[in-house]
Amino acid sequence: MSTNRHTQDNVITPYKDAPARTVDASGVTYAYRELGPKGGIPVVFFVHLAATLDNWDPRIVDPIAKGRHVITFDNRGVGASTGQVPDSVEAMADDAYTFITALGFDKIDVFSFSLGGFVAQALVVKHPELVRKLVLTGTGPKGGKDIDKVVGTTYWDMLRAALTRSDPKEFLFFNRNATGKPAARAFVNRLKERTVDRDTPIKVKAFQTQLKAIQRWGRSAPDDLSTITQPTLIANGDNDRMVPSILSEDLHRRIKNSELIIYPDSGHGGIFQLHQTFAPIAVEFLAQ
Repeated sequence: MSTNRHTQDNVITPYKDAPARTVDASGVTYAYRELGPKGGIPVVFFVHLAATLDNWDPRIVDPIAKGRHVITFDNRGVGASTGQVPDSVEAMADDAYTFITALGFDKIDVFSFSLGGFVAQALVVKHPELVRKLVLTGTGPKGGKDIDKVVGTTYWDMLRAALTRSDPKEFLFFNRNATGKPAARAFVNRLKERTVDRDTPIKVKAFQTQLKAIQRWGRSAPDDLSTITQPTLIANGDNDRMVPSILSEDLHRRIKNSELIIYPDSGHGGIFQLHQTFAPIAVEFLAQ
């Protein structure tokens, strides 16, 4: 089994110190980080719109990496990975498959958030044999109602953030209330814990192409998700302005025997706001 290629090196590292690595496949150099005990089935993290390796919350990654080999990566054209961002989610899934197989894995668990959840769905529909378990957070199905409105919401919140000199994620991921505002600041500060060897920020053109792909995904005919038999955990906040929370319920209906968690008084970044509650659930789900 190719999945046991790393049994000798059981080093556990916090995500802020995880070494930056690259692998070349099909003319693209993919940037990735890995941590946790190697060997066994890895958990591959699929990141959100405009995000790089530096956008994963260490309070989610580190608990999972205590017992599992964790891999985060920049898909083609994002961060330190070379090439052009594709303008469809399906092509992003093809690139993710290229990356995963280049590392020598034939079975993975997936942890995904937002756009990463779209890519994860496209991957599992096309390569069901690759995925053992699926975590879908802050996301929705292809053709999901109002997904195509993400573009307008994103630009509006980027403007609001610029006017207040804050991070757009504080507006996009969290409620602007007494619970959400401090959670947003805490989250943004956690993303700064890594001080050395940080990733290359996403380029404007790459970000715009991702938005185009999201719009296309939202306006496309749905995939038949009844074919997904993998154990699936779905989570979101109850007030997701980017990928409406109702779409998490839609996913739950479409994927047989999936588990659904909707956190009250939280938004798109509900799993980050409630990381102390959510991380142990994700760990247990992936360990079963």
